[in-house]
Amino acid sequence: MDNKEKDKKQILLRLNASLWQDLASWAEDDFRSINGQIEYLLSECVKQRKKGKYVK
Repeated sequence: MDNKEKDKKQILLRLNASLWQDLASWAEDDFRSINGQIEYLLSECVKQRKKGKYVK
């Protein structure tokens, strides 16, 4: 395990079944795990927010 993996934090996330299925399907389309897809989406949202493109 490299340092990048050691620095990751674990969280418990509860999602409704419909959202889980939508994320699973999207992750499969993008060749990612569901965890990887959620991490990717959160990273993209944070990047956009830092650029001032976040819409409330």
